[in-house]
Amino acid sequence: MKLSLTARPLETQAKEAWIIFVQNKKPLLSGHTELIKLLNSQIKKTGFSGDYAQTLVFPTFGKVQAENIVLAGLGDRKHFRMEYLERAASAAVRAGKRAGIKNFATVTATEISKVSEAAFVRAVARGAAWGSYSFDTFKTGSKKRELSITFAGPCENSAACRKALSEAELESQALLATADLANLPGNEATPQKISNWAQKMAKENGLAFSVLNKAELKKKNCNAILAVAAGSAQDAKIITLKYKGTNPKAKPIVLVGKTITFDSGGLSLKTGKHMEWMQYDKSGGMAVLAAMQMVAQLKPATPVIGMLAVAENMPSGSAARPGDIVKAHNGKTIEILNTDAEGRLVLADALSLAKLHKPAAIVDLATLTGAVVVALGYTAAAIVGNDHKFNQTLIKAGDAAGERLWELPLWPENMDDMKGTFADLRNISKSSTAGTTNGAAFLANFVPEEIPWAHLDIAGTAYEESSKPWTDAGATLFGARTLIEWIKGL
Repeated sequence: MKLSLTARPLETQAKEAWIIFVQNKKPLLSGHTELIKLLNSQIKKTGFSGDYAQTLVFPTFGKVQAENIVLAGLGDRKHFRMEYLERAASAAVRAGKRAGIKNFATVTATEISKVSEAAFVRAVARGAAWGSYSFDTFKTGSKKRELSITFAGPCENSAACRKALSEAELESQALLATADLANLPGNEATPQKISNWAQKMAKENGLAFSVLNKAELKKKNCNAILAVAAGSAQDAKIITLKYKGTNPKAKPIVLVGKTITFDSGGLSLKTGKHMEWMQYDKSGGMAVLAAMQMVAQLKPATPVIGMLAVAENMPSGSAARPGDIVKAHNGKTIEILNTDAEGRLVLADALSLAKLHKPAAIVDLATLTGAVVVALGYTAAAIVGNDHKFNQTLIKAGDAAGERLWELPLWPENMDDMKGTFADLRNISKSSTAGTTNGAAFLANFVPEEIPWAHLDIAGTAYEESSKPWTDAGATLFGARTLIEWIKGL
């Protein structure tokens, strides 16, 4: 999507549509008396409530420069969150696109309490760009339409608004480019194809690229990830992308993503219903890829390393069996009691390798447990880690980025629950309770206590199984926006 900024007021913008945000049934405009009268008339006439992500498209019949108005609801003021603004912008563009509209304009000034003009521009621009996206790679006859949005009117801090728009454009390019990969099915997004994609992206964006293939993983005793891939014709890989940063004295941070290209459950086979969406078990790695492309373009001071633990989990005569014991990279032994608890196995080796970079902090992202959906639904991701203050930093970044994180505890009892009978650890808990926390407790064994570490369980937020007003079904790339928000603040 083409994004632009002009100091000329909205009334001068001869576009196919203007997007106007509505909160508590009130259009968020000031000094537009005639336009507000028109909008209030339509709101009253249609009963438009302005609920979160609700939209209304109507023609203006020449009463203003725009041919149409798109109203986009933000819901009740007292419940407002930044994701509501980004999603409302996306919903408005999607509604306009369905009506055949290709170019939009909206105001630059914001009347939303505690939201700066720069934050408003960035969220709306990124939301509008996401609203322009659809995954139609396999649909015959589909055509891409170039859309545009102009932010109209003066900014109190024009430099900040221009910077916000530029950042939103770079972030959106990374999100949309990665979304095409994230949405590919297992037969198209194999471990090797993901490696090829990551290598190409790294070269285009000035990132260093390396990959550990099966032979190298064996040499490094990464037997946990190798066990996951044992039943597949596709070899496991750990992909590493490096951004050197502009501060040579700074320690790097490491981002680790679970990247299971398809999860059948292995010999602990999933049911058909639970297998249908398992191309999205690679979503943690996809968020890391998107974040690394953003990092490369935005060039923050801090060095950043992205690692993808890539494997396909399939049943066969060579697959890992329930009861098998393997030794991970850090020397810990693991009883594999359920082959469908494979994400923690691939992350075990990746996290153990991550500490070799002597990082200032480690964050991993994974569609790890169904238990997180029971706990938090599809609204938020869980965050569990070894440093409460660090968790809170990421929660704050998520709030600003429009991604909701909720902290769960990590107690000694959880660590005890993951101790093995015949090995150091077991890959499912003894109690079959507190699944999300216990999954994180397993991972904690592979991160030194002195390194701040946070685990994001994104199983409920990584993809949508049906279209929503603000997005098609498919990948959301949840986590990437939080990561870049955090990294820019370092």
